[in-house]
Amino acid sequence: MPLPRRAFLRTSASFAAALPFTGLNVRSSSAGPALPSSPVRHGLGNGESNGGQPRLGLLFDPADLPRIRANLEHSRLAAVRAKLRDVDYAERLNFIQHESDLRNRVRHMRDIREALENAAFAHAVWEDPRDLELATVSLKRILDYDPWDYFLEGGEHPIGFQRAPEATIAVCAALDWIGHLLDPGLVAEAERQVAVKGAPACYLSIYGLMFPDRVQGWTINHRDDDIPVKIDLSRWPLILNSTNLKIIPTCALGFAALWLHGRHPQADRWLQMARRSAQSFAPMYGIDGSYDEGVGYWGYTTLHMAMLAEAVHRRLGIDERDLINYKGSTRFATVMSMPRLGSAYNNPNEQKEYNAVPKGTMDPAIDIVNFGDSGHGTDTTVSAWTGRVHEDPFSRHAAARLGAIKHYHGAIWLQPDAATSPPPAEWLNTRLDNDWVISRDGWGPESTVVALRSGGPANHEHADRNSIIFKAHGERMFHDPFKAAYVATHPRWLLRLTEAHTAVIVDGQGHQYHDGSEGTNASWARATVTGYDARDERMQVTSDATDAYRLVLPYVQRVDRSLYYLKPDVLLILDRLDCGQPADFTARFQVFNEDTFGGAQAKGKSFTITRPFAHLAGSCHAHGNPVTVERDRLDLPAEEGDFPFVAATSKSAQSHAILTVAAASPHREPIGGLKVVPTDQGWRVFGTHRGLSIDTAVDVARNTLPFS
Repeated sequence: MPLPRRAFLRTSASFAAALPFTGLNVRSSSAGPALPSSPVRHGLGNGESNGGQPRLGLLFDPADLPRIRANLEHSRLAAVRAKLRDVDYAERLNFIQHESDLRNRVRHMRDIREALENAAFAHAVWEDPRDLELATVSLKRILDYDPWDYFLEGGEHPIGFQRAPEATIAVCAALDWIGHLLDPGLVAEAERQVAVKGAPACYLSIYGLMFPDRVQGWTINHRDDDIPVKIDLSRWPLILNSTNLKIIPTCALGFAALWLHGRHPQADRWLQMARRSAQSFAPMYGIDGSYDEGVGYWGYTTLHMAMLAEAVHRRLGIDERDLINYKGSTRFATVMSMPRLGSAYNNPNEQKEYNAVPKGTMDPAIDIVNFGDSGHGTDTTVSAWTGRVHEDPFSRHAAARLGAIKHYHGAIWLQPDAATSPPPAEWLNTRLDNDWVISRDGWGPESTVVALRSGGPANHEHADRNSIIFKAHGERMFHDPFKAAYVATHPRWLLRLTEAHTAVIVDGQGHQYHDGSEGTNASWARATVTGYDARDERMQVTSDATDAYRLVLPYVQRVDRSLYYLKPDVLLILDRLDCGQPADFTARFQVFNEDTFGGAQAKGKSFTITRPFAHLAGSCHAHGNPVTVERDRLDLPAEEGDFPFVAATSKSAQSHAILTVAAASPHREPIGGLKVVPTDQGWRVFGTHRGLSIDTAVDVARNTLPFS
């Protein structure tokens, strides 16, 4: 059983107090003991297990270095190689030694930790003395930070969710790769700090997630850090148990336990806790490998799952490399990918310092279905591991061609000459276990993708039930905005709300969402797919979000959305509302203009959306009620950008049905004439678009799958 929190703290204190009687030295008043010296030199491949057999490196061995070195010359790893080699050493050293602030863990400690890990890895590969110097300076500076994270329990004990786990992993990895080249005193101090600043903080956070009723209270450590946000953490022991912030300390605690195995009295207990935590986190993935926080968080969360499993297997021979459906998770990442045409760009209004808004270059080539805070790119580093360990050709394909490999781990695991398999045809239409639906006509930048966000709540979600994304001919035509703020006081918090999505509004309001006082946690909103039918040439789906809207507007009796995707580039959308009293009903269609190249116009019942490589023509029709279509923009300050949208509104009735007919074309091709004729049941949609003949009946009375 895991050691209770207070018993754990008492044991740690007793262990430190007993040190003078065991002949070990306490090296500073703020921490704990120096560890017993290892009988062998530290460093990659130099250790031995207790049984006298060679002790494997945490992630690789010296024999792997020629292969890793060759992988780093591969074009697929160009970005990783550039991160490792294109380093301004003078600038980095000056920042770390003279400019970094010990009260800035959000950015400065993160940057130093990245420098440590990357430089240590680079030196292991290329043996450049500049990397050894940079890694050594970075390690010393990391050791200056006290504590290693910006969260506390009971206002006193550091707990680790971000910086402490990251530092623990980086220090253990650096000691694994270059420890034999470092001063023994520095190695001893680094190991001591892992044992007193890293592992205990990670243990306490995981323990609190496992037993939330025993937590004394979590807070942000404003005393030792200048982190500029105030968030209510009182429910975080409940909230974070199902988020990525659980698996990072889990991996770190495992790394600390494995590195100090046999040399620290609590290493076995740390390892037990890490393994149990990983096992308890595995159900956060669907049986099919899907991950509710989105593909952006899937990348590094699953990477840390794999890192822990790999290290435990290499060091102890315990094989837990199938805790989740790793091959299925590659399918998840693949179907959520959405590469586009165009050039990479940056938001010119981004601030360099922490301002609660995600940063980073937007690269259309690695774009994704960005439900929630998923971000703007697929990181397939872990797919290289899945392809190697599980001998999966689809994962090898993802590692070779999908998104980008963003981390050095890809160089360890990539198999550039192994057999790969492209996504099979059945992946073109996917209903995931979490009720996200993605349909497409291909996998390239010019292919069309339709994605519907049904399903339940999740951390890092938005108020986006029944929201859709429509990409055609290389462009986002119906958009889900990027880079929503993480704190409610920032104007970009608006980008999290229903009104900023391609979704519906009832009486000017979206569905239920929280106020942000606790962070980016899950709401109570839920939608459910009630009908789904997919064929080679078309896909039809209906999703019911009534409960999500009823949490805000009790008189709502029905809110559902049906899509009919006629491949490659025609999309019909039927939105229906029933209420206990008259209400206004609006369907919004967001325009992608974050690179300033999007435009929209509206006239009568029709609208157009234009992008550099494609354009879309749409028309909106209300059954039994008039409909107006207007162009508008989100109410955000000008410095945040211009966020236009098209709104189709049907006024003041107890029942509404709005049909939107949209067709897209490459920018130089005309959009064919699709006609919409009212019928007693709804409408008939017919005509020809780019050679596709369409004749579809829409029956608003059918509960599900109303298109035929």
